[in-house]
Amino acid sequence: MPKAYVFTRNGGPEAEALVEQDVPVPGPGELLVAVRAAGVNPVDWKLRTGYVRPGSAPQPFPTVFGSEAAGVVEGVGPGVEGYAVGDEVFGNPVTGGYAEYTLLPVAVTAHKPAGLSFTDAAVLPVAAATAYDGVRQLDPVPGSTLLVTGAGGGVGSAVVQLGRHVGVHVIGIASADKKDYVESLGAVHVESGDGIADRVRAAAPDGIDAIFDLVGGDTLRAVAPLVDPARLISAGGKPLAVALGGAAVARARNAAVLEAVADLAATGVLRAHVTRTFPLAEAGAALRAVESGHTRGKIVIEVTG
Repeated sequence: MPKAYVFTRNGGPEAEALVEQDVPVPGPGELLVAVRAAGVNPVDWKLRTGYVRPGSAPQPFPTVFGSEAAGVVEGVGPGVEGYAVGDEVFGNPVTGGYAEYTLLPVAVTAHKPAGLSFTDAAVLPVAAATAYDGVRQLDPVPGSTLLVTGAGGGVGSAVVQLGRHVGVHVIGIASADKKDYVESLGAVHVESGDGIADRVRAAAPDGIDAIFDLVGGDTLRAVAPLVDPARLISAGGKPLAVALGGAAVARARNAAVLEAVADLAATGVLRAHVTRTFPLAEAGAALRAVESGHTRGKIVIEVTG
């Protein structure tokens, strides 16, 4: 039987397990996909602890980890058009991506460009799409200055690249050990920690025009006064951003956005920056790496189907 990495209850890593499960059956509007790669995101371990996405019901146990996946279509559900067995696709699974087989709804699925690897495609549905939605929401003017908190992470690195692509000057806040990485993306690095607001002012003497926050907490509190609240959005500290007069990143969550980020990745505008990969059998180690909060770029679980 095919394998999947799940959590059997809410809690810590002790609730995780590699199990065997039946191959899921695609319903209306769904694709059965043999997974080749699955991106690892902070929301994955947060769901294990009991976090429930706004507007969603608590998930039944066992729940397969994984919010993004890429693979090959093995079956097509009723009413599906535009996809066939053998197509290479990526998207947001409804039955978890840390598995040999999953279901992808066509509403949040796109064809994988031929020149893009499964590993790189697997990190687009959450990180790159969030970055794309947020940059489009801010709609920064070329030549303006964008501050990105958490610039060394999966979403942050995508925000930096997309900002540079539209002609924006980007300042990226990240830890000291990510300085070279953030600068390689085209941003001016500012070290996180106490005194961050003063360091940002020094790096941007003409001021900051917008903030894309990915960490929340004390960092967001410190830098929020640097901009008009209407120019502050967050995917990492949404309640705090709203309390400060800003807004949450407005996610589109549709196939059109996935197609757009795939085109950007295929043409080299958006580099995935996958820094580590793990086999499905070591999914727990992949989660621990992301849960530590110190990873740079993206981590991917590579699945051999």
